[in-house]
Amino acid sequence: MINIGRINNLKISKLDHYGASLSIEGGEAEAGELVVLNKNLPPNAKEGDYVDVFVYHDSKEHLTATSQKPKVQAGEAAFLKVVQVNNVGAFLDWGLPKDLLVPFNQQQVSMLVDNDYLVFVYLDEDTNRVVASSKLNKHIQHGATIYKTRQAVELIISDITDIGYSAIINNQHWGVLYFSDVVKPLKVGQKLNGFIRKIRDDGKINLCLEAIGYDKVDSLSTKILKQLEISGGFIPLSDKSAPELINQRFGVSKKSFKMTIGTLYKKRLITIAREGITLIGKANDS
Repeated sequence: MINIGRINNLKISKLDHYGASLSIEGGEAEAGELVVLNKNLPPNAKEGDYVDVFVYHDSKEHLTATSQKPKVQAGEAAFLKVVQVNNVGAFLDWGLPKDLLVPFNQQQVSMLVDNDYLVFVYLDEDTNRVVASSKLNKHIQHGATIYKTRQAVELIISDITDIGYSAIINNQHWGVLYFSDVVKPLKVGQKLNGFIRKIRDDGKINLCLEAIGYDKVDSLSTKILKQLEISGGFIPLSDKSAPELINQRFGVSKKSFKMTIGTLYKKRLITIAREGITLIGKANDS
């Protein structure tokens, strides 16, 4: 069995000067094999090897595979550029020779060449072809019970609103990042790691970009202590420093930084002065 529009791990059953036959359990292709040209195989591939290949339909609508990795797979969202528009729809550059189709009826707004759009890629059940849609609400769900507070997730920024950023969580659900939880501006289409801050009573999900509570402190503590060692025991940042300087060095908010150095101070690992923080051992040495 193969997953069209996804990377599959398939066995090379036959290899010659033309290409390879990849075995398909369940016989999704004729004779249970998929023929792949040598140029689309990994270097030094041998008969009997299992190879990771992306399975899709080529420009002649033949089922084929390639070791070339696309920018996005079926079941995922991505920010892609339109390279052509014709009487069928818009075509996006997704890193493969055959561009990705967005049919007219799957366009939230009319797409224009050279513009970038956030789309969801999926396997059309009627045509068995991989296509994309910018009508994200058809594919991304509101509300979810599968997440837990403080859980690490992958995010894609989808929109900028009056209160913050709308984001897609793990290619499946909607969430919101409030401006107060973001240190620097984000862009539509930007991918980043985040955390579940809160699941509200109405099922909507609040997000944040920094670990919550002690998870955040422990992670940042390690980073600060490592930087102190590298810097000879002193860093010219303190609870009085500008938020921009703190973010530039550690990529966190001033609130998180203050909380963390406060914990390190209570553990007697550092001293804090207006000029900066000093590792206790280094302070005693001086």
